[in-house]
Amino acid sequence: MRWTPWMHGLVAAVCTAPLMAHAARPMNTDDARVVDDKSCQLESWAKRTDGHTELWAQPACNFTGNLEVTLGGAWTREDGGMRRSAQLIQGKTLFKPLETNGWGYGLAVGVSRDPRPGSGGGHDTYAYVPASFSFADDRLVLHTNVGWLREQGTHNNRLTWGLGSETQLSDTNWLVAETYRQGVGKPYYQVGLRHWLVPDRVQVDATYGNRFGGEGGHWVSIGLRLLSPKFLP
Repeated sequence: MRWTPWMHGLVAAVCTAPLMAHAARPMNTDDARVVDDKSCQLESWAKRTDGHTELWAQPACNFTGNLEVTLGGAWTREDGGMRRSAQLIQGKTLFKPLETNGWGYGLAVGVSRDPRPGSGGGHDTYAYVPASFSFADDRLVLHTNVGWLREQGTHNNRLTWGLGSETQLSDTNWLVAETYRQGVGKPYYQVGLRHWLVPDRVQVDATYGNRFGGEGGHWVSIGLRLLSPKFLP
């Protein structure tokens, strides 16, 4: 495959990422959707928690019509310095695309790593099934995830799950809420607002999240999502 200028630009935009690629910002629970055919998106956000700030970037493209490929990562500012804290590559496909007042499901598979010293080394491997359900002409959409995570540092296998909702408040505003679990300990929860500055092209969001029981501390995040028109060959 010959590398073109836009491909170099895409790789240059990748910093680093979380254990799993997120659904459409600002949710962690993934949806049964992929980026439009021959199009790309860039999701970026800042997350403030427990005295440090994480900066994320996750570009994703759909080259074939039913395969969304995500590259991503994060930088973390702590102890007066900035360091790369995560890297990820993921592929997602749909077996049944989500339809209005219907449902859909797919499969996502990925590999992630934390390059920081003392992180345990190795790569985490994961897979999960996202399923989504549309109600009231898409004004309410529910998402469920069930999956598996292989922690290479400890060689443990973990069950992962998520349950989330998107509720339309107006033509450009949405309420999002979710709970999810990606490893050991109590589940997390997150609530937030999503606003379209330019419908289907430019989105901003803000969230508050925590762990049930207060374990692990709370966080706030703000994000920006950019979606391109069809432009890939």
